[in-house]
Amino acid sequence: MNDLETISPEEVKRRLGAGEKLNIIDVREPEEVLQGRIPGAVNIPLGELPERHGEIARSGEIILVCRSGNRSQRAYQYLSSLNIPGLRNMTGGMLAWDQL
Repeated sequence: MNDLETISPEEVKRRLGAGEKLNIIDVREPEEVLQGRIPGAVNIPLGELPERHGEIARSGEIILVCRSGNRSQRAYQYLSSLNIPGLRNMTGGMLAWDQL
């Protein structure tokens, strides 16, 4: 299995603050996203990835986010099995993001 590439919430926030356009996929359920999200993140719930992975831009970096980092890790493993490059799992998920 591939080594999991990660990115910290601090790095994501810094890069967004610098005006960088990031490809962020939030794999939480819609009701969770209503409680708060990273600006610009696209919501594709983990269970919908098999049908919807075609919606993910395949250029550059793809940052995966969930509540704590577990579902995004599963999303990472699934997308990695499809040979999608540039995946990053945001460590700590939205729980860590909300602490910033």
